[in-house]
Amino acid sequence: MRLAIVIAAILIINVVFGYWRGNTRKFSLQWIAAIHVPVPMAIGLRLWLLGWNWALIPLFVLDFAAGQFAGGRIRQAFLKRGDVRLSSWLAGDGFRIIVAGMRSKKLPVPDI
Repeated sequence: MRLAIVIAAILIINVVFGYWRGNTRKFSLQWIAAIHVPVPMAIGLRLWLLGWNWALIPLFVLDFAAGQFAGGRIRQAFLKRGDVRLSSWLAGDGFRIIVAGMRSKKLPVPDI
């Protein structure tokens, strides 16, 4: 159970950072940070909940890469929609897309 929690958490963290990476110039400082900042988080989660196990490292590397790839693909999908201007923040852009969809269907939009 703890293994599944750690895998899901690392995937979600890397989706967010992969989304940010998709909005940066390749090999820029932000691009490098978007790839490397989640590494200590992933290692910390692993050590805290699972301890150290060399056999699990390939699984976590694949999980890390899948999250980064998925975040970039989500950004590309949002760009194809073209109805809102995107930033580097996945949650904010997702909210703006939802609100834009509500407005296009003439649904009431909450005032926040």
